[in-house]
Amino acid sequence: MPFCSIDTELNHDQNNNNNNNNGTNIFYRTYGHGPTKVLLIIGLAGTHESWGPQIKGLVGTDLPNEDETRSGGGGGGGVCDWNPVPDDNESGGGIEVCAFDNRGMGQSFVPTRKSHYTTKIMANDAIALMDHLGWKKAHVFGHSMGAMIACKLAAMVPERILSLALLNVTGGGFECFPKLDLRTLSVAIRFLRAKSPEQRAAVDLDTHYSEEYLEECIGPNTRREILYQEYVKGISATGMQSNYGFEGQLNACWTHKMTRTEIESIRSAGFPVSVIHGRHDIIAQIYYARRLAEKLHPVARMIELHGGHLVSHERTEEVNQAILELIKASEVSINPNEWTNLPKKKPGWIGPRVTLIRINTEGGSNISIVLYILSRLNIFLLYLFGLIVLAFEYGRRVLKSLKPVKVGPSLALDDSQ
Repeated sequence: MPFCSIDTELNHDQNNNNNNNNGTNIFYRTYGHGPTKVLLIIGLAGTHESWGPQIKGLVGTDLPNEDETRSGGGGGGGVCDWNPVPDDNESGGGIEVCAFDNRGMGQSFVPTRKSHYTTKIMANDAIALMDHLGWKKAHVFGHSMGAMIACKLAAMVPERILSLALLNVTGGGFECFPKLDLRTLSVAIRFLRAKSPEQRAAVDLDTHYSEEYLEECIGPNTRREILYQEYVKGISATGMQSNYGFEGQLNACWTHKMTRTEIESIRSAGFPVSVIHGRHDIIAQIYYARRLAEKLHPVARMIELHGGHLVSHERTEEVNQAILELIKASEVSINPNEWTNLPKKKPGWIGPRVTLIRINTEGGSNISIVLYILSRLNIFLLYLFGLIVLAFEYGRRVLKSLKPVKVGPSLALDDSQ
């Protein structure tokens, strides 16, 4: 099976959880053949298989290349025991896609220390994989946490990026908190309490898709019923994510931040960027995606679709069309001003919004004090929401660990004497 060895100082952790016996290896798959290279980075608790609709849309099949070259299958087990076959069609057309399991999930290794999960470290994993594949440059597409990793990757090695697609992305930190309402609170509690594939599948559906999409009828059943069976089967096959992996990847999201210098590194590189988001995403709020797209102006295009957090599945055709257009834009070296659909930045007042006082923030841009206060209030409420969820989970664990004190019969006898 295809593994890429990650040889960095941070990965020489004697406390790694090696239940999958994969040492410090990243598991990956490649699909299709051609000179155009596409690297897909999945989000929190996802595996490479989550990119199925996009892989099929890009190369026409979801059959991995190693399955094409191995008639008998099976075997293997060592580090990098399958090596990429040189492309016979490098000078022609065609696309080669690579999707992989991030550290902490699937068949990749699982460090036990949360500090070994950051978007920068995980971006280095992706760079190591590109080196292993012999890819000098690639189109990089990421979803959710994978989009955060893709952002960090693009800022670290902008000369190796041909285009960047950010699906359902936020800026990390407080922006990772979901929409604040009773429905989302219920989903968050159910997610933390899910211990079986069936429980996890039920809550995943509510976090991944819009309600409207789930309740659509496909024949005699709703899409929710059909997807539930698929999710249970998939989760049972890959196994529930370990606590080390989940907490580590959550730490990567929480500590993620793109500095002004990193944003400028992406902007100045000149490659086109697409920020693709579902309007009904309750996990990654679209407001933060729009704000990131505005920061990346003029190289960014904002694409809003009628879907939830897993918009790549809910609106497959639109997403696939958007990323194909992105690849084409990169190939023709489109002018950023022709690519973006965002309004030009105006100095001073922002848009037609009602504002009264203008202040200068640390970032150097002028924004309305009203919007500034509202954004800070929103962050406070999100932080409070996070504390409530964490307190609930902590309290539940404490109560579960408490054992009733047994009183022996001898005590009762002593009292009666």
